[in-house]
Amino acid sequence: MFGRVAAFIYALASYLVFLLSFVYAVAFINNYPVPKSIDVGSPGNGLAESILIDVLLLSLFAVQHSVMARPAFKRWWTGIVPPSCERSTYVLISSLLLILIFWQWRPIVTTIWRVEGWPATLLTAIAWIGWLTALTSTWMIDHFELFGLRQVHDALRGAAVRLQPFKTPLLYRLVRHPLMLGFLLAFWATPHMTAGHLLFAALTTGYILVGVRLEERDLVAHFGDSYEQYRRRVPMLMPRLPGGRSRLIVQPGAESR
Repeated sequence: MFGRVAAFIYALASYLVFLLSFVYAVAFINNYPVPKSIDVGSPGNGLAESILIDVLLLSLFAVQHSVMARPAFKRWWTGIVPPSCERSTYVLISSLLLILIFWQWRPIVTTIWRVEGWPATLLTAIAWIGWLTALTSTWMIDHFELFGLRQVHDALRGAAVRLQPFKTPLLYRLVRHPLMLGFLLAFWATPHMTAGHLLFAALTTGYILVGVRLEERDLVAHFGDSYEQYRRRVPMLMPRLPGGRSRLIVQPGAESR
């Protein structure tokens, strides 16, 4: 029982670190008044050094985020940490690496575009829609399981591990990855795009495109034909325009399954 309580406290602490890093991320990307943001802070000793450090920071986050999410790593990792703490540990390490990015980021403030007036207001609104989309999409599936709280709560009660059914609520009927769509909107919609912000947006977009394909490979392996049909019916990241017709894509061998 002591171990279960300790795991529950650990998960709560990990979740708190995530909340703090998420709130700071909103301020960091949008250049709100915080000690350091994407365009505010100490620059590097030169353009090449700034680019190198920023790329390394984002690459470290991307590698950790992808590797620790793979089923093979999880099977190995749960031989070291309690299975109920696997997700909380993933969340904690991801959040700490995000904080490292905030701390060590090197601004590159060359302006790529700057707009004012109603276009600036529109872009700011789109960015906020993106952040809200990312956050609300976690609640549409299972927010507490996604961030490791449900697992430790079930372990504390001595309940069996839950097997989540395949479901596509609300935004998941429009796109398969609304969480990532929200992040893309938040990263790209800005009235003032600097070279550093562009680097951040471009590299995170590349990671998202690779990451969702890796995730979908795992989802197909887990849910089988249910997810294959979902992929044929619903686009990955870009919602279809109103009145657009779904296309049934028959993959090789699909008709025999």
